[in-house]
Amino acid sequence: MYPEQLVAPMRQDLTSVGFKELKSAEEVDQTLKSQKGTNLLVINSVCGCAAGAARPGIKWALQNASKKPHELTTVFAGVDKEAVAKAREYTLPYPPSSPAIALFKDGELVHFVERHHIEGRNAQMIGQHLVEVFEEFC
Repeated sequence: MYPEQLVAPMRQDLTSVGFKELKSAEEVDQTLKSQKGTNLLVINSVCGCAAGAARPGIKWALQNASKKPHELTTVFAGVDKEAVAKAREYTLPYPPSSPAIALFKDGELVHFVERHHIEGRNAQMIGQHLVEVFEEFC
């Protein structure tokens, strides 16, 4: 578990642009089980690719997309253990990955960006990809 003072700025990086934190398995279930519309769920992380590419790319996409998810949610790997475990049940059959970006539509996983799709890419590449995903599903 990472200390809260370490992860607080990383949490705020997403919550400052409208993401709702899901900190328990119950919150994840309540949000994803009966979801209507689209939900972008980010499995946040302390790693460099989250800071350098994933979070900035997500924010870029939200600023530049004409279509956007109805709801923005996040769980934090290495911190909110139960919430992340529950979120990963919803992202099966994909293996555990953090950071990761999942898009749900009416409660069904329709797109998933794994860590290996984030590593080695810059924020704008990730953002442009997400804009295309939003255009298709949102």
